[in-house]
Amino acid sequence: MILRNVRLATLAGGVRRGAAMNDLALRDGVDVRIVEGRIAEIGTGLSGDGEDCGGRLLTPGLIDAHTHLIFGGCRAGEFVQRCQGATYEQIAAAGGGIRSTLRQTSECNDLVAIGRKHLDWMLANGTTTLEAKSGYAMTSVGEIAILEAYAELSQQGPQRIVPTLLGLHAVPSGIDRAAWVEEVCDNLIPEMARRGLAKYVDAFVEQGYFTPDDARLLASAAGQAGLRMRLHVDQLTSGGGAELAASLGAATADHLEQTGAAGIAALAESNTMPVLLPASVYALRKSKYPDARAMIDAGLPVVLATDFNPGSSPTPSLPFVMNLACVMMGMSPAEALSACTINAAASLGLESEIGSIEVGKYADLVLWDADDPAQIAYWIGAPLVRRVWIEGRVLRA
Repeated sequence: MILRNVRLATLAGGVRRGAAMNDLALRDGVDVRIVEGRIAEIGTGLSGDGEDCGGRLLTPGLIDAHTHLIFGGCRAGEFVQRCQGATYEQIAAAGGGIRSTLRQTSECNDLVAIGRKHLDWMLANGTTTLEAKSGYAMTSVGEIAILEAYAELSQQGPQRIVPTLLGLHAVPSGIDRAAWVEEVCDNLIPEMARRGLAKYVDAFVEQGYFTPDDARLLASAAGQAGLRMRLHVDQLTSGGGAELAASLGAATADHLEQTGAAGIAALAESNTMPVLLPASVYALRKSKYPDARAMIDAGLPVVLATDFNPGSSPTPSLPFVMNLACVMMGMSPAEALSACTINAAASLGLESEIGSIEVGKYADLVLWDADDPAQIAYWIGAPLVRRVWIEGRVLRA
């Protein structure tokens, strides 16, 4: 198969840092040959039958590096409360928040069907690979069930799913925090590793949830099981979360709304990548966004993700997140696209296979109803995705 006459944002050349995040490695009027699901050739006037794309923009498939894909029900009632002035913390204290979703998820009979619906929403927005967390069961049996659903969805396709055990999301009812941390570290993590159900572990380090010491215990257990960490840190309060993630060698530090200069410096001296989630700031009606400009200026390879979940970020749209990053965090559209492709791939350890359009990589591609990469972030909510391929297979036409 040959895609002819595209404006190609290749993102070739590896992870983007600093000024390089603006370099999309654009090529105009080129052809792309796909063979057996991979990019086989890029050039002009390639021989063989092909499809004229009319100069439209072709990018790598978008990669969502932080999602809570499977959950029961929704929390539209909490949305109404926030519109009336209630805060996330007030709603949680009254029995809402994460605990509300725990209750609704426990009542679900078909987790795979829920995940499939959400994957379809993401595909419509150009997402071809995503990280997906458990965390809405808070029992060992329930957490296993969510991760088993991810395994089944991954096998079914079309999207590539990278599973994460978010064992430390909230403290379950009827057990104290220390006992639940022990259960996750001593039993749940080894079982997940034995069955190959998770690639990463995660914790929500925040006042009223889990502590830095809990995260250290989790890191030790994960290391023994051969799993890497991702951490929710510095979302609601400034607690040295970025420094904690860097000190533990976490693959990513996610949220970072409250992270200051010291945290940014710690990340810059580590291999921990920042994953920024502006849609959760927006949906919670907060005003403090992550300091993306300072992070980029410090040479950090910034990643953007949706944080798709029913409470604080009910959006499956990376293009919307890109718009927020530009409007509210001062990122350029090119930086935002880098953050949702090659940098996101690197945060998942997949940069050698996806995230850019280069010979040998999987043909995960999006053809946009646009000719300028800036339009992806510019047109808010517009249905710009014209076609999606995953490993060379057309999913949306």
